[in-house]
Amino acid sequence: MTPRLQYLEIELLPDAKVIMTSGFRRANMSPGMRFDVIVLRVVFAAFLISAGYVLHPIPGHRLFSAVAAAITAVAIVLFEMRIRRASLKTLIGAAVGSILGIIGAYLIGTLIASQESTAVPPETRAFLTLALIVFMAYIGLMVGAAKGDYLDLSALGGIFHDKASRRDLKILDTSVIIDGRIADIAETGFLTGTLIIPQFILRELQQVADSPDSSKRQRGRRGLDMLNRLQNNSSLDIQIVETDFPSVREVDLKLIELGKQIDAVIVTNDFNLNKVAQLRGVNVLNINELANALKPVVLPGEAMRVFILKEGKEYNQGVAYLDDGTMVVVDNARRLIGKNTDIAVTSVLQTTAGKMIFGRLWDETDGAGNGERARRPLREVKTAPAMTRINDTES
Repeated sequence: MTPRLQYLEIELLPDAKVIMTSGFRRANMSPGMRFDVIVLRVVFAAFLISAGYVLHPIPGHRLFSAVAAAITAVAIVLFEMRIRRASLKTLIGAAVGSILGIIGAYLIGTLIASQESTAVPPETRAFLTLALIVFMAYIGLMVGAAKGDYLDLSALGGIFHDKASRRDLKILDTSVIIDGRIADIAETGFLTGTLIIPQFILRELQQVADSPDSSKRQRGRRGLDMLNRLQNNSSLDIQIVETDFPSVREVDLKLIELGKQIDAVIVTNDFNLNKVAQLRGVNVLNINELANALKPVVLPGEAMRVFILKEGKEYNQGVAYLDDGTMVVVDNARRLIGKNTDIAVTSVLQTTAGKMIFGRLWDETDGAGNGERARRPLREVKTAPAMTRINDTES
């Protein structure tokens, strides 16, 4: 099965430059529905052409009427195709605006028609009335369509709720792509919705991969490998958005602007981007916060077996690591470096960088001879030193 890699079509504000778009809703249409729509359009055009040929509304040969009917059918089909791509808010705004424009034109036209002055011929008054109706209807249609985004359809109930506004969109940041854990999370099935990869993110990854610095070049190539891994996952819906904001230079600010435009969530592990996006009103999913939330809960007084890896900063301290990279500081454990030992947890410190566990040797606790505590099972931790994971974030 080929991955669903498509280009997403998005309506942006005037300051956003759209480089390339394609039919997102049309791409999601099933082949059977697409065939039915084509058949209906052909039947409609054939009926209109036949009606023009038989009814003969244009003087002259009947073929002139058939050609005029064919042109009208093509224009109607093109208009229908454009209307299908518009949002529900735009359609409602355009309909309300055009109706109000026609009503206003009718009232003004009534006042003009009621004038019995001979200075204006009847033909001129009829033309002015018709032109006024067309003008007011056009102005109401265009203004209503432009201001339709201000409508709150959720207040009218679920029937009138715009389906496009319920799309679950997630924008991937450069740091989270390079980190690689996003691919693991996606393969477990916990990541739902549409994953959006902006073109300027791909461009930044390519620049990092072409960097003369070997470490940056390795991270950039790793990010490209992660994108290929996500693309090969057939259960994911990945969209490439080729948009840009010329007035914005920084990539982080471009991500925030794109998130505000399409009401999407930014997936990152950049702490600074997380805070700035929250201040700008954009929701953020931080992979580091998710990893900290999934770490096992350790309570004071609990026993565990750890591998003392190195010496601590304070006197006679030993340092161990859990499987998830959590640092464990053990008092009076310097002499046990390179050995497994049982400890009792004394306190747990939660920081922005993660969690730290403090403990002391189990033999030195006051309750070593207490039968109730001695019968408590030890938390099993691997006896080999765990390798800590360092997040690859682009500075």
